[in-house]
This record gives sequence, structure tokens and C-alpha cells, in this order.
Amino acid sequence: MNNSQSLLSGKKGEEQAAAALEEAGMEIIVKNYRSKTGEIDIIALEGETIVFVEVKTWSAFGMEDLGYGINIKKQQKIIKTAKFFLSENRKYSNMAIRFDVVFINNNSINHLASAFTERV
Repeated sequence: MNNSQSLLSGKKGEEQAAAALEEAGMEIIVKNYRSKTGEIDIIALEGETIVFVEVKTWSAFGMEDLGYGINIKKQQKIIKTAKFFLSENRKYSNMAIRFDVVFINNNSINHLASAFTERV
């Protein structure tokens, strides 16, 4: 798969993930949030919780390989970007925060709520 096919696959996966999250009752706030600190695929609200979602669309790997794609360094970048988002959007600053992963493999969608947390 070349890079443009990979980007298309990622975009399609993010759309599938957003639809699945909305079906589950979440409200999508932002897709593809970008800042100087990084990118977050989807930011959503679930009740009184703001959820930062990383989407992984893989056809060649299984869910057991997520540790490679979302390693500690990637998690730290997502957390830093989430903090930047919250500093820009103060109305969400008193909400609970969660970091989820949506894994898409061959049109199977797995939502891992609280997939990782900030390590102190």
C-alpha cells in the first residue's frame, strides 16, 4: 500500500470511527485537531467526559499489535496535545478526561475506552 492509499484508508477509518462513536451516543466536537504539539484524530463528549480518541486503521496487524502503533511516546504526544486543546477551550477544563483508541481492521471496529492514561 502506498502512502496516498494509506492516507485514504486512515481517513475512511476515522469516518467509520466517528460514526461508531456517534452511534454509541457520543457527540463529536472536532475531527483531526492539530496544534503545535501534535494531532488528535477525534475529540468527543460522552456525558460529562471529554474523550480524546486515537484511530488506528490496520489491515495487516491485529489488535494485539496496538502497542507498536500507540507506544508511550505517541501517548505522551496525544496527552500533550489534549492539554493544549483544553488550554484553548476552557469550557471543557472541569470535565473528566479519557483517552480512547478505536481500532479498525477489515471493517471490524473495536472501541477501547480508557486505553491509556497519563503517567505521573
